[in-house]
Amino acid sequence: MQILPDNITNLIEEFSKLPSIGPKSAERLVFYLLANGDVEQFGRVMSDLKKDLVKCSTCKNYATDELCPICSSNSRSTELIAVVSNPMDIVAIERTGLFRGTYHILHGVISPIDGVGPEDLEIQSLLDRVIVIEPEEIILATNPNIEGETTSIYISKQLLDVGYKGKITKLAHGLPIGGDLEYADQLTLSRALDNRQAF
Repeated sequence: MQILPDNITNLIEEFSKLPSIGPKSAERLVFYLLANGDVEQFGRVMSDLKKDLVKCSTCKNYATDELCPICSSNSRSTELIAVVSNPMDIVAIERTGLFRGTYHILHGVISPIDGVGPEDLEIQSLLDRVIVIEPEEIILATNPNIEGETTSIYISKQLLDVGYKGKITKLAHGLPIGGDLEYADQLTLSRALDNRQAF
């Protein structure tokens, strides 16, 4: 016997498809919207989500113009490019307030198990960009997991193959601030030792 009307169960199912949202969280979101939310406004915002969005012609971030705000800014250095897996990575880096370069978004990582190869990512556009502007440094800022590392290794090889002469770096890996050594996994601890700095 069906307990809820179809329109409620359908929305619960759609919310459940989102990352980190299980069935219980989806139910809470739907019932919150029913009780307290402006459902019409929420629906308009959702239906307009992709309206007028394009990929920035330079970095491939989402934008409403040919260039995103970062690429069109005169205060950003084109001599430094951080290569990231997805747009959310930019948000994390920008929160530090320390990075003044530009970005290049791959829109994924190489993952044969998921059927994602280099040709499915924005790698060729990165290589084309590097050939034209010849930046001083490229930071490979992919996640420190197998797919992220594989993607970084592949890109560094491709950069060398196209004759890139600048620096290729990657983010340091190690212990998080406030972390305890006893809870650190072996790989994290070994990376922290490898990336140690003078005190």
